[in-house]
Amino acid sequence: MESVPEVLSEQRSNLPAGPAAIQVEDLSTGYQDDPVLEHVQLSVAPGSLVGLIGPNGSGKSTLFKTMTGLQPPWQGRVLINGQPGRPGPEVAYVPQTETVDWSFPVTVGQVVMMGRYPRLGFLRWPRKPDHKIVDHALEMVGMGGFKSRQIGQLSGGQRQRVFLARALAQEPSILLLDEPVSGVDATTQHQIFELLDHLCKDGVTTIVASHDLSCVAQRFDQVLLLNRTVHGFGPPEDVLTQDLLNRTFQSHLLLLRLGNRTFVVEDPDHFHHD
Repeated sequence: MESVPEVLSEQRSNLPAGPAAIQVEDLSTGYQDDPVLEHVQLSVAPGSLVGLIGPNGSGKSTLFKTMTGLQPPWQGRVLINGQPGRPGPEVAYVPQTETVDWSFPVTVGQVVMMGRYPRLGFLRWPRKPDHKIVDHALEMVGMGGFKSRQIGQLSGGQRQRVFLARALAQEPSILLLDEPVSGVDATTQHQIFELLDHLCKDGVTTIVASHDLSCVAQRFDQVLLLNRTVHGFGPPEDVLTQDLLNRTFQSHLLLLRLGNRTFVVEDPDHFHHD
């Protein structure tokens, strides 16, 4: 994978230094009469790499949608780089599953070019710099040789990398990823996390929802424990404790520390589904 190209780095180097990249203030929201998030407080510094941990149904996707401006708050607010959150190019979101007609005749390059549309607007066609950004994004995720391939011909892991490339082509200052390494092999997982490290060093704030607690413990600067509200936020060594994990998952988890590595497993004698 290539390092972040200048065409992407220039925009990121101009991130505001003052406000938090993401500021969530007493956020409550949900769907119809069903509350999903309640009194969420959070402040994420620019360039942070945050692992988002929580059980199924804990509100992780809803939090992402609220940060993108797709889900309105019932109470409180979300600020993105100091401004009220709204749909736009600054925040790129890659959901866990994409609603795609895999038989539709669209190429990998066309899918990634969709990431340029928030910056192009409705009345502009892609130009040479846009195609250059798309090519760089594909190279960054190791898919440079697949630009003309039909999207339906790809494996699940390859599709995941294409959707990540589409997000990178958007030139976001904030990247929200839901299980980005699901279905990819160990080598590709390592490459993706190396890429995320590069992006964060260039000032891109990245939040990754994951069920792999061990990976989060080893690779992320900060961990956010979420289940309807925030149960912990900070460095992995401070947040991934037995008490906070049990409180978040409402079940008993076992923490195993070997040197500087932390492994987290569910205790089958105590675990239960809500």
